[in-house]
Amino acid sequence: MSRKIYVFDTTLRDGEQVPGAKLNRRQKLEIAEQLARLGVDVIEAGFPCSSPEDLKAVQTVAEQVKGPVIAALARAIPADIDIAWEAVKKAGRPRIHVFLGSSDIHLQKKLRRDRESALQQAVDAVKYAKKYCEDVEYSTEDASRSDFDYLCRVIEACIKAGATVINVPDTVGYAIPEQYGELIRNLRERVPALEKVILSVHCHNDLGLAVANSLAAIRNGAQQVECTINGVGERAGNASLEEIVMALRTRQSFYDAHTDIVTTEIYRTSRMVSRLMNIPVQPNKAIVGANAFAHSSGIHQDGILKDRSTYEIIRPEDVGVKAHSLVLTARSGRAALRHRLKELGYNLTDEQFERVHKRFLNVADRKKEISGQDLTSIVEIELTTVPETYTFHSLQIMSGNTMQPLASVTLLKEGQPLTDAATGNGPVNAVFNCIERITGVEGTLRDYDLKAVTMGKDALGEAMVRVEINGSVYSGIGTSPDVIEASARAYINAFNRFFANGTA
Repeated sequence: MSRKIYVFDTTLRDGEQVPGAKLNRRQKLEIAEQLARLGVDVIEAGFPCSSPEDLKAVQTVAEQVKGPVIAALARAIPADIDIAWEAVKKAGRPRIHVFLGSSDIHLQKKLRRDRESALQQAVDAVKYAKKYCEDVEYSTEDASRSDFDYLCRVIEACIKAGATVINVPDTVGYAIPEQYGELIRNLRERVPALEKVILSVHCHNDLGLAVANSLAAIRNGAQQVECTINGVGERAGNASLEEIVMALRTRQSFYDAHTDIVTTEIYRTSRMVSRLMNIPVQPNKAIVGANAFAHSSGIHQDGILKDRSTYEIIRPEDVGVKAHSLVLTARSGRAALRHRLKELGYNLTDEQFERVHKRFLNVADRKKEISGQDLTSIVEIELTTVPETYTFHSLQIMSGNTMQPLASVTLLKEGQPLTDAATGNGPVNAVFNCIERITGVEGTLRDYDLKAVTMGKDALGEAMVRVEINGSVYSGIGTSPDVIEASARAYINAFNRFFANGTA
């Protein structure tokens, strides 16, 4: 029997620390329920002391999501631990996750304390958490840059204090696989008490090595891997759950290890996280990228037609990617649309279907064919919309290389049309200026991404924006065969998130 590797998903905590990716309570619950269907062993639902809203969100996940362990993060101080327990105490399987820096860099530069006092704080925190909860995880923050002897002392003391899981994180992505694997192996040899607990790793991707480091750690005895969907997370992100899981599955004879992940749910989970966090997945992303199972080279295509194993080491269907040939048009009726949606795995309420149908007709009137990818994009956009303070109605553009672009935009507010015009550096900038004039709110565009969802001259365009408004960043997404309209819809979506947040 191969070793079971526990999958600790921190998408809702570490992944949510990406600027503009903040999730509300409903969105966190939706992702958590999908993570449970995916089969993760642990869901780190948040950092409850960070805000009252996050506390409520973690409480909701703890109360409603069954199956996985529900963990909450806390600094190594009593007040944080009290809040963490308040957040997860109603979970079927609660865990308190406590962390404190162990490297001299963190101790001296951040915490401004010596090793001995920090060690005592770690022990006291574990003992305090243990009064609430049997399952206590302790993380030695910045372990990969810590003095090895001191790291061993901290780990041994925290196990003695009652920790059931010890996490050895590569917090800043400093490690390389050979070094990190050796660290895990040496810790197991030096600290015999690790045999009594679960040894976990948590790797960041600052050097692009998070997955490689995680796999090296597993190879050398780590039993739990902490990761996120699509590799989202602080700075360059975390180790990617889907890459680790499929590496272990594809190369099981090498690693002699497995997870209990339901791999056919991987792609759906990836899409959900991308949409709700408004973080696009790069096309060449392993496992879940749009091009992961696409073949353009004639040589590759010839090999694939003869035997898919010539150029595919993973079957698309194993991760939930399905190829559909049925294409809808504006002439397709409601029954055909409902049938196609069910084929794609969507069971919509009547109200949701009407929203999707209206958007479908809007796109189909301007696009000859609606592919499965088009329809998936339409559905996911409609199902993740926020309450619309302003609704897109129409736009007109005058532009050329010898004139300053001029845009006229009409938005609806409570059914009443509001129209204004503005110039800009380009047609998209002019449209954005119109939206700001109509709403009376100014934003600073921090990020703008435009791509084609499908192939062809009439491809559906998808725009994603990040807009800073009053010091906070809001993400928006929009689709249309017209890229300027897609951009307008994305910008309005970001502004509606601002208004829905109650900060206007």
